[in-house]
Amino acid sequence: MTIQWFPGHMTRARRQIEDKLKLIDVTIELLDARIPMSSRNPMVDDILKGKPRLVLLNKTDLADPAITAEWVRFFTERGLKTLAIDASTGTGVKEILPKCKELMSAKIETQLRKGINPRAIRGLIVGIPNVGKSTLINQLAGRKIANTGDKPGVTKGQQWIKFGTDMDLLDTPGILWPKFDDQNVGMKLAATGAIKEEILHLDDIAFHTIRYMSEYYGERLKERYGIEELPEDSENPNEVIEVMEAIGRKRGAIISGGRVDLEKTSLLFLRELRSGKLGRVSLEVPAEYL
Repeated sequence: MTIQWFPGHMTRARRQIEDKLKLIDVTIELLDARIPMSSRNPMVDDILKGKPRLVLLNKTDLADPAITAEWVRFFTERGLKTLAIDASTGTGVKEILPKCKELMSAKIETQLRKGINPRAIRGLIVGIPNVGKSTLINQLAGRKIANTGDKPGVTKGQQWIKFGTDMDLLDTPGILWPKFDDQNVGMKLAATGAIKEEILHLDDIAFHTIRYMSEYYGERLKERYGIEELPEDSENPNEVIEVMEAIGRKRGAIISGGRVDLEKTSLLFLRELRSGKLGRVSLEVPAEYL
């Protein structure tokens, strides 16, 4: 299955970002802590044109904490200021403004030496759909300003949000890229909810994710679904299908003839994964990108 999703509003968003970039001091790149590299739009480096950048690993409440710590080191070692946050609870959010000020410290010091009172930092927040941009903005503002939702594509336009006297932040719609050359990236984006379910084959997404979890988080599957045996070979599709069927039977996803409804099973599994009912799970590690 080839996964592609690039709605028209995303094309417009890229143009709008490029138009506004001359006004921006600092960029804030929001990534999904469960899949930091897969949730990194490869177009962003070109779009942002070397602007100072703060990388935020969001949804840490759903990600494996040990692996998140590895990702923080990974990005930091590559010269990017990086924070692990959870926008839904506010964990780490108070550190964002000080980090932005650090990125702007040289410019601020120059302005002060010239007797110029530094204006509010102008920040641009970018990220793929459903990565938590609107939730973060509401957390920073202390009130609901931006619309939020558990489906991608909620934010359709740009808006400036003022945070006290220190920062003005420009929100943008989530931008995916036109084609995923590595289909594993598409699968991980789909598993975490960055792509609309209506255009997917959910059983393919669930199959790919269950195969990964069987290898790295097998005990979670056993505990959650009462599975006794996991695949000896996670590359064997028949063994992975057996795990899917065991999950379906556990959740009562049975159709006529006593067969398991794999589509329904897949939807139930993915919703439990995304809601954290399978525990804190990361679907990629830095070692894959060294």
